[in-house]
Amino acid sequence: MKCKGVSVILVVLALVMAAQSSETKPAGCAQVMAWLTAGVPNPRIVRLVQDRGIAHTLAQQEISQFRAAGADVSLLDTLSRVRPQVSSASSSTCIIPAALLRSAIDAKAQRYHQAEIDLRPAITSDPKNSALHLALGAMLIRQERWDDAFDEISISARLDPGFPETHSNLSYIFYRLDDGPNAIAEARTALSMDPRNAEAYQFLGLALYSNGQYIAAVHAFNESLARDAANADTYYDIGVTVHAQGDLPAAVTAYHQAIQFRVTFWEAHSNLALVLHEQGKLDEAIAEYREAKQLAPDEPSIRNNLGNTYCDKGEFASAVVEFRELYRLHPEWQQGHSCVARAYLSKKDYESAIPELQLAVQQNPTSSTEHRLLGEALVLNDQLEDGVRELRLAVTLNPDSDLAHQGLGTALFRQQRLTAAEKEFREAVRLNASPDNHFSLAACLITMDRYEEALAELDAAARLDPERTLYRARREELLKLMKEPSSR
Repeated sequence: MKCKGVSVILVVLALVMAAQSSETKPAGCAQVMAWLTAGVPNPRIVRLVQDRGIAHTLAQQEISQFRAAGADVSLLDTLSRVRPQVSSASSSTCIIPAALLRSAIDAKAQRYHQAEIDLRPAITSDPKNSALHLALGAMLIRQERWDDAFDEISISARLDPGFPETHSNLSYIFYRLDDGPNAIAEARTALSMDPRNAEAYQFLGLALYSNGQYIAAVHAFNESLARDAANADTYYDIGVTVHAQGDLPAAVTAYHQAIQFRVTFWEAHSNLALVLHEQGKLDEAIAEYREAKQLAPDEPSIRNNLGNTYCDKGEFASAVVEFRELYRLHPEWQQGHSCVARAYLSKKDYESAIPELQLAVQQNPTSSTEHRLLGEALVLNDQLEDGVRELRLAVTLNPDSDLAHQGLGTALFRQQRLTAAEKEFREAVRLNASPDNHFSLAACLITMDRYEEALAELDAAARLDPERTLYRARREELLKLMKEPSSR
């Protein structure tokens, strides 16, 4: 980021200029509309108006304009009740520029680029209006144009150095750019100006989270909730943080609380589903993913995760439906092909599974698992040479994978390259002395007429899994074979 490191200068400048400011002017109605456009929370604007006062008398028309821009009942009530602190007739007239009103309505509808376009002529007409620069910076943040957003909010900070929200927004920009130290510094600057600022505590929590300071982050989020107890975003942030700590029950609780305060919060539904999946609660995870999909039908990650959950539940037909729709809506999406392949493999449809696995390998060429699955499918489809090549790649990428060695051994066994197959099977047993690995080695040794060694492997398999009748049956067959004169 071109502006990185400038934060410290802004902090010092802000504090010096704020100290020189002896009083805060009453808020103009256009200024309040700009704050609303910038996404300053309604409760915070209420307190700003109560603390600073208002410069204008608002008629019903202006109240209606604020309502259209997203002002809640509490803010509307405050704007209606608070009397102006400026008595002159000229200053008591509330004028909200048409461009600013359009921008506020566009921002409420999440049309952030259009809101940006609307704001620019308003700033041209009033270039020293800090609130307008803050609103424009907020629209640029929504579009993830970090450098441009930094420039606008920095201008706002210079024009109104004592306004904490500028530093809160700078903190968020640094957080999104993985600059934890500057993000923490800006959030603390905002709090030094106003310790009651819930949003500043929230952004401090995000900054601490990005810095890996999870316990401190949760503490900051709780401080934010102590000042704004109904903030769904803060509960969501707690969910993300405690999930990163590995505390799945706490994450579930936090996401449920986020949804309680915002039932349309699809990200919270999706993240809750992710945690439930990790807990093995697949039916509950599917229900949450379906709710998220209903709320955000164009979000590809939801269908991808829902499809994978169906796969893990063994409901392959439902998984294929999700992925086919995902690829239709988002042809550029590359994930999920392994799951679709598993659906085809469950039907022994190797011809259809192989192209899906090839796409999965293209997406993740360094994944031993993807190469192994492709290799095993090729072997099952009697494409032995291609299968061996993929399985050798799987072993090279992860020499500690017993599954890769076992798969390669099976492919070599199918090619009657018994010595090479035995080497792979023994390596698989060394890495993981599972019943299946012992059994595969035994089958290879039987083919090589090394019955005593094979019997020892079958005994090991049967001992490890006494409930599996296959191992005992094969052992009995081998004992009969060993007693026949022709077998010697």
